[in-house]
Amino acid sequence: MNRAFDLSGRTAVISGASSAMGDAIAAEYAQAGARLVLGDLAEAGMEATRDRLLAEGHEVVCRRTDVTMRAEVDALIELALSRFGQLDVMANIAGVIHDSPVIDTDEADLDRVLAVNLKGVYFGCQAAVRAMQARQSGSIVNMSSSGGFTALPMLSCYSMSKAGVMALTRVLAAEVAASGIRVNAVAPGYVEGGMTTRHARKPDGHLDEEKMERTRTRVRERIPLHTLGTPDDIAHAFLFLASDASRYMTGQVLHTNGGTYMP
Repeated sequence: MNRAFDLSGRTAVISGASSAMGDAIAAEYAQAGARLVLGDLAEAGMEATRDRLLAEGHEVVCRRTDVTMRAEVDALIELALSRFGQLDVMANIAGVIHDSPVIDTDEADLDRVLAVNLKGVYFGCQAAVRAMQARQSGSIVNMSSSGGFTALPMLSCYSMSKAGVMALTRVLAAEVAASGIRVNAVAPGYVEGGMTTRHARKPDGHLDEEKMERTRTRVRERIPLHTLGTPDDIAHAFLFLASDASRYMTGQVLHTNGGTYMP
């Protein structure tokens, strides 16, 4: 591995670690040498990721974490400090999605999406900065989305939250640069798994493979590279922004979308 991407001796916290992207990012960070602290409400998936990485010889601990609760996010960071003595990387990736026209969106659904996708990232940034300022170094990487840049009908709550993450990323980057802390974001386009399978699920929860393949074909036609993203593609971007390979970058958004949005 190029030494610029080496995370040996560093501690990384990942919220939303049970998701496909969370699992991929955890694996990427662990393989780069980081010690990991994982947080998520979905304990079974998070613990499966932890157990697999422990079996591979990596240092990993986890804690059930509701990112909409500031105290629980603070406790996740405290776990990192108490177990490993420092925080070097914070990956705020927990997220949810909701489909509905603006005119029909319930307040409860709006509140839920903003609480997880925006306030959860806000709380993660606050807790991370407090821990990183003592060492005058650190990298915060936030999960945004192409939906924060483009008009996606039926996804107003999601798009608003992800646009807010980008605004937060830039403001915080300006505020903490003098403390040696970098803040950047990743804005994925269409990525296989998780959220992108929700419309191809049968009533029993199983995936309708024929419907899913029609979706894949339709999406490929809109992507200039004519290929679908994978969780590993996003994990590579998160490693880049966590590592010294991006040491001269802050307040930036990496657009990992196959060319669907070119700023």
